[in-house]
Formats: sequence, structure tokens, C-alpha cells
Amino acid sequence: MTETAADILSRLPARLKQARRDKGLSLEAVARLSGVSRSMVSQIERGESSPTIATLWNLTRALQVDFAGLLDQDRSAEQITVLRAGAVPQINNMGAGCHIRILSPPEEAGQHEVYDIRFDRDGKLVSQPHQRGAQEALTVLKGRVRVTSGAAEDVLEEGDTARYAADTAHAIMAEGGPARVFLIVKDA
Repeated sequence: MTETAADILSRLPARLKQARRDKGLSLEAVARLSGVSRSMVSQIERGESSPTIATLWNLTRALQVDFAGLLDQDRSAEQITVLRAGAVPQINNMGAGCHIRILSPPEEAGQHEVYDIRFDRDGKLVSQPHQRGAQEALTVLKGRVRVTSGAAEDVLEEGDTARYAADTAHAIMAEGGPARVFLIVKDA
């Protein structure tokens, strides 16, 4: 399908607004950084004014976004990002008899983390408190584990899921043999 200039320019207002929001900037801040008036930035974002190339260049530099990327057709919904098994980052020096594969993207660290954890027989992962309000959700894929969170403790079997506070000392321990869990850590 061939795109017209109108098709390309119709995406521009929303893309600029999203780029500004992604950077956490107000209209006033973008105006100061770009030298483009606040009212003009607002009009462009609402699609009420078409920017000149010079204005668009100043805005993209202020927002630190790719000039061409703002105009390209959004193909993110048509893409699959694959990380092959051998390329998944791993942590093997944390805990005893514990092998951690990091499944979440690096940019989500400290916000929303996803792990595939394999425990050897009697393996364990003992964690210090995360930031206030942090929670973990753990599902047992194989074996049996004991989960502790502060003074609370429970044993989970294959298929069980536990949700618990991670802003206190907590631990996961394999019981009676090897185990495998899927863990989601969500910081507040």
C-alpha cells in the first residue's frame, strides 16, 4: 500500500504528543527546549497546525526522538521480538542451587520483572526487601516449594500460585527435589 503525504502527516500530532509524554515533559518544557512557542506545540499536537521542517526538527531534537521514526508507519503491532533460549540472560550466582533466567526486557528492571527460576534439590533464593509496596506472584511449574514473606509461610505444589509482599525479607525454597517456578516481581 502506498502512503500519501496526508497519511504520514496524520500520524504526526499523536506521535509528537506521545514522545513528549514519554519524556515526562510539559508543553512549556518542550517550548523552552525547542524554541517553539508553547501555543504552537499545542496546536501541532492537536493537529491544528502543520509544522515546518525547521520546527519539526527543533521539536524532535528537544524530545530526543528520531525525525524519520515519527513519520514512519507504526509497524510495532506487526513485529515479534524473539530472544532465543541460548540468548536469555541468566543469573547463576544468586541463591544456593538456584538458576534464574530473566524473561522481562531490561528497560522494565525495577518496575515489572519476570523470571523463570529452576531450583536444584533443596535450592533456595533468599531476598532482602524490595522497595515499599513491591509484590511478587509466583507459580510453581514443577515440584514443590516453600515460600516465606516476613513471618508468613506456605508450601506450594505444582500449579499453585502465591502472591505476597516483597517489601519484607522473603524466600523461595525447593522441597523434596528439584523445582521450577515462574516469578513476577512488581514494584510499587
